[in-house]
Amino acid sequence: MVRTLSDPRDFVRPLRQAVAKVDKDQPIAALMTMQQALARQYSEELAGVKFFGIFAALALLLAAIGIYGVVTYFFAQRRQEMGVRVALGAGRRQIYRVIFGQSLKIAIAGITLGLLLALGVTRFIQEALYPVSPTDPATFACAALVLFGVAIFAAWAPARGAARVDPIEALRYE
Repeated sequence: MVRTLSDPRDFVRPLRQAVAKVDKDQPIAALMTMQQALARQYSEELAGVKFFGIFAALALLLAAIGIYGVVTYFFAQRRQEMGVRVALGAGRRQIYRVIFGQSLKIAIAGITLGLLLALGVTRFIQEALYPVSPTDPATFACAALVLFGVAIFAAWAPARGAARVDPIEALRYE
């Protein structure tokens, strides 16, 4: 091993010459930087981390689809109630406030529970998470923000539809 402050590639030729002066028959198989040596040593672990990353992205996608489905189903079931609210004089803002308020309560509760469960599980997979901390705040924040955004988007479509619903049609819905 040789430590240098400048570019290690500048020392390849002088290193080969220095080794040849000491022992001409000594083979030099490979010269590499410490980064390259570490990358070679941890390549399997990094592949595992990438594999975990792919599964984490798929889990996030499935969670987003689940949130969207639950929120839209929940408010489709309440279409008649929204029609009654509109018939009683509720404005669009009030309908949006009801739907978004309830959606955000559900989303915050689900995200909080999910984060707590994820924090509990991280100690079991800590060994496989080489370059990342198992409780990486950026990762947890990103996942929470994505799911929160999905919840808002999922509430937007039913809120828009409920605010435009004809009260007579909604009351005949079922």
